[in-house]
Amino acid sequence: MAVGGSGLLVVALALIPRSWWGALASGRPVLLPVAVSLALLVTGILLWRQVSPEREVSAAPTPPGRQMRPLRSWVIPIGVILVGVVTCTAVVWLQGSVPAVGDRLQLAQLRVESIRTGLTIGAAVTAAFALLLAFRRQQLAERTQQATEYDAGEKRVTELYVKAADQLGADKAPVRLAGLYALERLAQDNPAHRQSIVEVICAYLRMPHIAPDTEFTSTPIPVPLKAVSSDTESNETSVGLREERQVRLAAQRILARHLRPTTEDAEPDPSYWGPTLVLDLTEAVLIDADFNGCHLHKVDFTAATFHGYTLFNGTTFSGPATFVGTTFNRTARFDRATFIGPSGIVQASFRDEAWFDRATFSSGAWFDQTTFSDVARFSRATFSDSARFVETTFKGSAKFNETTFSGGTVFVRATFDGTAKFEEATFNGVVDFEGASLGGVRYDGPEPVIE
Repeated sequence: MAVGGSGLLVVALALIPRSWWGALASGRPVLLPVAVSLALLVTGILLWRQVSPEREVSAAPTPPGRQMRPLRSWVIPIGVILVGVVTCTAVVWLQGSVPAVGDRLQLAQLRVESIRTGLTIGAAVTAAFALLLAFRRQQLAERTQQATEYDAGEKRVTELYVKAADQLGADKAPVRLAGLYALERLAQDNPAHRQSIVEVICAYLRMPHIAPDTEFTSTPIPVPLKAVSSDTESNETSVGLREERQVRLAAQRILARHLRPTTEDAEPDPSYWGPTLVLDLTEAVLIDADFNGCHLHKVDFTAATFHGYTLFNGTTFSGPATFVGTTFNRTARFDRATFIGPSGIVQASFRDEAWFDRATFSSGAWFDQTTFSDVARFSRATFSDSARFVETTFKGSAKFNETTFSGGTVFVRATFDGTAKFEEATFNGVVDFEGASLGGVRYDGPEPVIE
């Protein structure tokens, strides 16, 4: 349709000057070429305006455009009257332009020719009006077809969505894996459903699970009573937990894969699902979570448990990042992470090393009542706003070397059981260590301001 509309525009623009000037030069009436040229011009403009802008390549059904208003009942009568008025006006005007010189036969021929020309103009206007009605009829047919295809596509998407969600509740791990990958493909092809599919995957990760063979698992793996005397059932329980581990790892990889805006070559990733997805992983059980380089808009890890290594290196948190009551059983790394929104790592527990080297906290950062059981590294980190470590416990060494604190820094009632290092740290605001416990440790930082 775009080619047809552009072609008619070109033809109309080419005919207007040529036909008009040709008619004027030869002394012929100019209304006929004017009507034809204008009809082509109007039709070309209407066809050209129907071309929609290029959309994102997607297999998702396209919703129909804005609803078309029904044709008014007075349009047809007004159109007929308009055609009649234009025809009569053309005939009268042409009759009046007939010269009064010449014999009677020539005058009669000129008058007949003027009437024929006026009727031709009326026919041209009628054809243009009929063309507009046909164009509207075509629009209605296309919109009806589009609505039909959209309804069919939405029905198919819903069926696939329900089927994949049912597969996640299957007893066999391969079936659950198939459901996850079906949801991934569905989300990739249907951007409008990505958030709902992400919520389903997050809901699966929120289901209760006990990670097998985890060094820091505090809750023992439940074993049936009969398993005491039956190695077969015990093996089946272990195999089931390991299979579930693989399913959860696949779910985590799916989320991470589509939350990375760039590839390893720093090129835009076509599988990126956008920066506005919301992840609700409250009370989720995550195993060897790898979110390196991801762009997380709004995430909630309240009471979540991370088994194995946790990686958020180079991750961007553009919205609120909530880690209230979160447990990290192994090393957690947030090196070069960027927290654009407020970050609340409150009442969290780091049972192994915690790395925040070169991390950037653009908004307020709260580590209140958090426990660092091993080394806590914040070297070269940047706190652009307030940094709160109220009642925070550092059982291992705490390293804030070359760290920049631009806002107020609060270590009220914090406990340092190991070495606290603030070598070459920069404090641009008030530093409050009121009630902090530094007994018997070496403090290599600036003299704190006690308020």
